[in-house]
Amino acid sequence: MAAKQGRLAGKVAIITGSTSGMGAATAEMYIAEGARVMVTGRREEAGQAIADRLGTNAAFTKADVTNEGDVSALVEGTVERWGRVDVLFNNAGFGREYTLVEDFNPDEFLVDIWTLVGACFLTAKYVGPIMKSQGSGSIINNGSTGGITTDGSSAVYSACKAGMIHVTKVWATEMIGHGVRVNCISPGAITTPIFWGGGKNQTAEENRARMERLNQWWVENRPRAAPGCPTILPMPRFTLAATKACMYPATTL
Repeated sequence: MAAKQGRLAGKVAIITGSTSGMGAATAEMYIAEGARVMVTGRREEAGQAIADRLGTNAAFTKADVTNEGDVSALVEGTVERWGRVDVLFNNAGFGREYTLVEDFNPDEFLVDIWTLVGACFLTAKYVGPIMKSQGSGSIINNGSTGGITTDGSSAVYSACKAGMIHVTKVWATEMIGHGVRVNCISPGAITTPIFWGGGKNQTAEENRARMERLNQWWVENRPRAAPGCPTILPMPRFTLAATKACMYPATTL
């Protein structure tokens, strides 16, 4: 996919968790608007395939964003390749099946909070100083309606996302004097593997059956007829990346 002169022309973006779902859809959207995009995730084959499909303005770096060495190398490699970082979309994450408080697992909790919150601190730790030195940049954190309302997400997931919504406000206060914007998007349920809980450990038929059950539950319990798909939420991810979003610091969309 060839880049064009669009509303993100000249910008360099790092999108974590961009080997599938919302991250991959965002990478495609940014490329279409003229950005250069570093695709990143743990799945090398999938990530490289996406970068190859997106064309010469995309590249892939294998990285686990819970590993500080990987994050440091990811950011350093992006700057070596393109000279700057204008947009960081903290998108990487995962979900578990809903559990009640009596089923709380301390070990799983530590993994969840480190992956959904701690990893965002790591990427911001290394990208933040670069953006400050540039005098510009946009950090976009991926929250969830689960961090705002009791929408059916488990308590641990909701706590992590609520934490990121508030962290966004604190970081925005820290960085606004340096020309760096920090914002958050909080979508509802989006039909990605994280939402429907499938994956390579289940057969295609098992994944399909689970998706059908979740869709039926959604129809019966939520005002919108069905969960969304990764491509229906382009504007918040685009708007917050664009320079003209300078009037939107510390905002959750």
